[in-house]
Amino acid sequence: MKIHKVGYRVIFKFFVLLLIANIIIGLVLSGYALWQYIIYGASLIFLIIVGLFFREPKRPFDVEDDGTIICPADGKIVVIEEVEENEFFKDVRRQVSIFMSITNVHINWYPINGLVKYVKYHAGKYLVAFHPKSSEENEQNTVVVGNERGDILFRQIAGYVARKIVSYAEPGNAVERGDQVGIIKFGSRVDLFLPMDASIEIELNQKVTAGKTVIGRLAPAS
Repeated sequence: MKIHKVGYRVIFKFFVLLLIANIIIGLVLSGYALWQYIIYGASLIFLIIVGLFFREPKRPFDVEDDGTIICPADGKIVVIEEVEENEFFKDVRRQVSIFMSITNVHINWYPINGLVKYVKYHAGKYLVAFHPKSSEENEQNTVVVGNERGDILFRQIAGYVARKIVSYAEPGNAVERGDQVGIIKFGSRVDLFLPMDASIEIELNQKVTAGKTVIGRLAPAS
């Protein structure tokens, strides 16, 4: 299993903290071997779970059509609705939101080929990711990517557990579907804002897989 590069430092920090904690616990519980083994085992399981948070699987994203919108994150569809997008487009868009639990892969990928037109980080709160206000008030990073078929706004949103967004997006970069946008440490949520004439091919509460599930399709270029 490959670990994402941002995960090594986090895993090492947890390893050191757990090592120190277990040494102290071992001294305190000297003579209580059973409890020591239980705590040591729990610590090992916790460290393995932290490592799984940062797993980096290979995903296909092998679609040639520039209009196909491939799912950029693993998780569950929690929102499909028409909303006013006020940061970049300032008009009505079709919002699709993907909730990533702590068991999902937390890497995010570009859903289409195109040019990065806009990138902006916003500090904010840490509401639970399924909270209605999380899209507006939580820490988030907004990226707009587009091609001749249309533009998509892609927003990484931190949640109650996730406290750090890592983004590799830079304005002016030419990107391909499947390139990494970044990672949200310990999961959270990704919002997509699509043109009104884009088709939607997923359903509410559907479980989706990055690189495999088709979110929808951009309308042909006029």
